Amino acid sequence: MAASHIENLAHLESFAQKNHIEGLTLATLQHLDDGSYPLDKAENFLAFQHRINQEMLSHKVITFNPYTHWFANANLSHSQVKSFIVQFSVFSNQFLVAQLHKMINADTIEEMRASKEILANEIGVHFSGNNQEKTDSNGDLGGVEGSVEGGRFHFRAAHFELLVRMAEQLGLDFHLLGKRSRGRKETLFFCDELIRLYGNEDYQIATAASYAVENWAAAGFWDQLVAGLSLYKDSHHMNKLPLTFFSWHSKVEANHAHHTQEELESFYFNFNVDENAFIKTGLEMLDGVYAFWHGLNQDRQKLH
Repeated sequence: MAASHIENLAHLESFAQKNHIEGLTLATLQHLDDGSYPLDKAENFLAFQHRINQEMLSHKVITFNPYTHWFANANLSHSQVKSFIVQFSVFSNQFLVAQLHKMINADTIEEMRASKEILANEIGVHFSGNNQEKTDSNGDLGGVEGSVEGGRFHFRAAHFELLVRMAEQLGLDFHLLGKRSRGRKETLFFCDELIRLYGNEDYQIATAASYAVENWAAAGFWDQLVAGLSLYKDSHHMNKLPLTFFSWHSKVEANHAHHTQEELESFYFNFNVDENAFIKTGLEMLDGVYAFWHGLNQDRQKLH
């Protein structure tokens, strides 16, 4: 790490302590230090963040999800895994619709490009960078961070196709996967809430929903799914069962939390935020997420 960078970090930490605004990201501290963000708004943001932590991020789908908690250590049956994969494939495929709405309704060209990055990666353009991870012997998913700019497209790297290849090992045909007609009502409610909120034309609604979704995604449920599927793979001697879809997302989401926080702070300092509406939207989005898992939890109790 360069000496100048270390000095800048020390300066920003001292700046935060002096002004009693510890807890902000370095990007925001830099803007406050150079005067591009008003200092008097920092204290208000920290109070808002406290509200978010207490009122939104305490949602049960983040703090304790009964289904994924069970899944991580369960002796999963074939029927339980098949049911899970079918419903997750519906969410995964229908998410493309919500992400397209989010891209189309972007407030700035930068936001449009950020949404386009996610959409392009979903359909098979991997992130260019040094950290590469193989999907299997015939495909390359790319690194867990970077940009799709300059990345290569592979049909087999599409996220939905990863699920399809896993499903094939479980005896599930393509026609059983991804379509709305295959979704439980709770799964479809979640997909529709993503379109309504995450892909909303109102920038504040979309930002609140995005913040909620990203914090749910970074809360550890991917690790729980990987743990449960790994146990299933071992106990059923399914050595060829590919878990890349889940293991890769587990690594990706670990990198997203910090970026998500930077985006929230940038949003707050650049817009007049209706704090109550922001939290209300975030909770509505998390209710939609919870409905998906609740449906799966009802299903698994009927399957053996």
